[in-house]
Parts: sequence; C-alpha cells; structure tokens
Amino acid sequence: MLQATLLPELVIHTAQRRPDAVALSYGAEHWTYAKVADQMAALANGLLHLGLQRSERVGIYLEKRFETVLASFAAPLAGLVFVPINPLLKADQVRHILRDCQVRLLVTSPERLATLKAALSDCPDLQHVVLSATAADPADLGAEPQHWQVTPWQDILNSPYRPAHRVIDTDLAAILYTSGSTGLPKGVMLSHRNLVAGATSVASYLDNQPDDTLLAALPLSFDAGFSQLSTAFSVGARVVLLNYLLPRDVLRAMAQEKVTGLTAVPPLYLQLLTLDWPEATREHLRYFANTGGHLPREALTQLRQRVPQAKPYLMYGLTEAFRSTYLPPGDVDLKPNSIGKAIPNAEVLVLRPDGSACAPDEPGELVHRGALVAMGYWNDAEKTSERFKPLPAGLPGRPAGLQLPEVAVFSGDTVRQDADGYLYFVGRHDEMIKTSGYRISPTEVEDILYATQLVGECVAFGVPHMSLGQTIQIIATSPLFERATSQNDLISACKNRMPAYMLPSGIDWVAGPLPRNANGKIDRTAIKRDWLARQPTPLQPPQT
Repeated sequence: MLQATLLPELVIHTAQRRPDAVALSYGAEHWTYAKVADQMAALANGLLHLGLQRSERVGIYLEKRFETVLASFAAPLAGLVFVPINPLLKADQVRHILRDCQVRLLVTSPERLATLKAALSDCPDLQHVVLSATAADPADLGAEPQHWQVTPWQDILNSPYRPAHRVIDTDLAAILYTSGSTGLPKGVMLSHRNLVAGATSVASYLDNQPDDTLLAALPLSFDAGFSQLSTAFSVGARVVLLNYLLPRDVLRAMAQEKVTGLTAVPPLYLQLLTLDWPEATREHLRYFANTGGHLPREALTQLRQRVPQAKPYLMYGLTEAFRSTYLPPGDVDLKPNSIGKAIPNAEVLVLRPDGSACAPDEPGELVHRGALVAMGYWNDAEKTSERFKPLPAGLPGRPAGLQLPEVAVFSGDTVRQDADGYLYFVGRHDEMIKTSGYRISPTEVEDILYATQLVGECVAFGVPHMSLGQTIQIIATSPLFERATSQNDLISACKNRMPAYMLPSGIDWVAGPLPRNANGKIDRTAIKRDWLARQPTPLQPPQT
C-alpha cells in the first residue's frame, strides 16, 4: 500500500484503493473519495490558472462545508499554503491574518464577503476572492472597483489545465493562527511532513479504521479540528461536517450518522452531559477524545456512564507540535490525573532551565521533539526563537557525536514525570487565557477594548471557572474627559468586535491610573493578584 508523504495524498491514495467509499458527509449529501479527489484536483488546477506562485497563501474563511475541505487540500496539492480562518472571527481579526501572512487568494461565501469588504480594502496583497456559492451575482456585492477580483467557484473548477508546482514533504503546507501571550494571533507554520506524521500518529493510537465515522464538531481552523479530516483520510474513514447551533445538534448527528469517534473540548462535553443521549450513541460510539484543556474527573465519570462501551482518550497538545501526549484508556483509572505519555513518533522531555533532564517528579518545562515539531511562527523570528530551540547534546536521542542541531518545541508549560514515565500538568509560564477550548491573548482583548474608546486603561486576565476552565475578567478605568462608561455599554461594543468566546465575563471599574511595574508597564500580575484577594470566596480551578 502506498504511504502518503504529502497532505493531499491522504485523499488520493484512498481514492485509488476505495473510490466508492464515502469520505465526507454534509447534511443529506455524501461525497466519495473519488469525488473528493476529482474536485480537489480541479480546484488545485483552477488556483494555478489564476497565476498563484509556489508557497503563496490561500485564506479560507468559511464554516464547515465541502468547499472548506476541498480548499484545504487543493491548495497544498497545487504547491500553495492554506490558511484556515476561524469562521467566528470578526472582520478586523480576519484582516490581521490576511495581512500578516500576505494572503493572495481568499475563499469565502457571498454573505461573508459582504461583511469583509471594508477590511479587505486594507489587504494590499490580496488579488483574488473565490466565492463558494454561485447563487449571488458578484456585482451585487458592490459597484465600486476593488484591487481584488471575484471569481465564482464553478469557474475555478472549469479552468484549463496547468501543471502544479514542485512539492516535497518539508515544504510549508499550512499556517494555523493561534493567540500568543502578548499581541495579536501568530501563525504556526506546518509542513506536509508535520500534518501527515500527525495524522498517522493519532490514527494509530485511536486505532482508526476504514469503517469509522468521525464527527467534525470542532472548527477546522483548530489543529485538533483539522486533524479529524487528516486522521480519517489517512485510514479511509468518513467525516461528518457539523455546524451546530445547540449541543443537542451534536447528539442528534451522532445518532443519525452512527458516529464512532468524537473529539471535543471540555465545555462541549459538559453541555452534552446536561442532555439525554439517544440510545444510538451507545450502540455506535467507539471512543471519545478530549482536547483543549482539562476535563473534570466528574465529567469524565459521567461520560463513561453514558457510553460505557466507548474508550476515553485524554490528550494534551499544542499547535506548535500538533499533539504531544495521550493517556491510553486502560490507564485512566490507574493514572487519573495524568496527561499520559508521548504519542507515537514523538518524544517528550522534561527539562530544567539549563537544558538538563529533570529527575522523576521534579517540575520542569515540557519539550517536544520529533517529526511533528512545526516550522516556527510566520515572519516572527523573535517569537520563533523563544519557543523553537536547539536541543542540548547528550539528551535522549541526541548523542554528542551528532553535528547538526535538532530544533524542538519548548512549550512554556511546566510538567512533572513520575517514575513510570507518566506526565502531569503543573501550570503555564505565560499569561494565556484558556476558555471554552480557546487560547486567548489578554493583550488582544485589551486592544479591542481600547478600540472601543470606552476605556482609559484596562487589563484582561483569566480567572478559574469550573466548567469553562477560565473566564475573562477586565479591570478598567473610565476614558479621560468623558462620562463614565457602563458595563452594558462596553459589553455591547465588545459584541460587535469579538467572537462570543472572547467576551469578558466581568468588568470592574477603578480609579486610574492602573499600577505600573518597574519598567513602567501596567502590572497585570499585581492587578490580578489584588482582584483575586478581594473576592469574598476564593476562586478554585477545576478539580482533577
């Protein structure tokens, strides 16, 4: 059997072996691997016909649908780079991504394009917009001239043949944007090798098979969301695309589509546990996997009671290395607080600040090495050097005689490893806010607050929440020379600028200026500490 080395080959090789097997389901429509492969090739050819050069970026701003998947695999097939954009993001956030990685072509819908037009005018590198639907007349989107050209989807598919650019497995295939502890989201660069190795590794420990049906409930702009596609395609399984409004829609899809594998974030699992599960979920679900944060033990217990035949997989990962560890189902009762061991074809080290290995149960930084280590952050040498560093000689797998350096991901997370090799999460080095499975930069929240012109100074930080992991708390001063702003005014302004998961849960107004540190910067750590101290009942993190 042929082994895939490039991301699109996950589809192509299965289409050659099992052309009539169903690859994708969306609503009442089902596409075989043969159809996906044919449409993917036609789209790749159409992108090349527009004159895109090797490694130029293709942005995808769509909900989950056939066109989203096709664009994600057709772009790298043509030798281009796909950039999936969370469909929940607002226009200004989409503009940042398009400008940051100089997207040349954007795939979106007529409805989404109408909301983006003002933002796209500030994206000088954008040359083409491909509309995923043909119902709307591009001329209806505005008569004024633009620096980008609108092309209907069907026109792209009917383009004359053009030879694809040369591609090898170490070439850049995707840029996934993730928030950092400071500033706007940064683009994690993933090669074909990263994506294929990740798919193969995850499919091996989940024991995915051709008769599996995976539910794509997570956004495809997430590494864990996109891996539902790559993992399924690596073994010839089926993926059901779902854009759900209510948690019960997830359960309904699981029953109707006879889903065998579900990967979700803790907040979704907590919502699902408030509902009655159809009997069909018990009949077909083979496993459920957790990602994007800690799953409370009580929730895990209830999930195992709801679907006792399904195996639980608890996973830890970071976009910079796709996936790092998992706890096998057989070890859940033995090591219930552990994040497990390294996934296949990866090694996880626990290192001291000087680069030496920690002793058993000694806290240290989690460092990931292997084929899944990303290519760094797009166009950001400083942040790349902070996370992607050469491994010191003498560590496991790095005998002193090796001459060329090996770059690993230094996660910034503190863990410990017991004598049996199981890892345990201790804490984070940075100030990231993790809520509802999303990693949110506090300064990105603050930038949006400042843009409302309804605050003078502000800080954002995460506070513990039993079901969401964290919620976002704001400390703010009123704008200078203006009347005091109410919490409702600020929240209303935020709703127009932020996706729902980024909205603050609380806003405290204080007299300014806010405390500074020795460098003259607003002291976020001290402000958070003082806020927590003022709470009548100490806030507790989720129990493990």
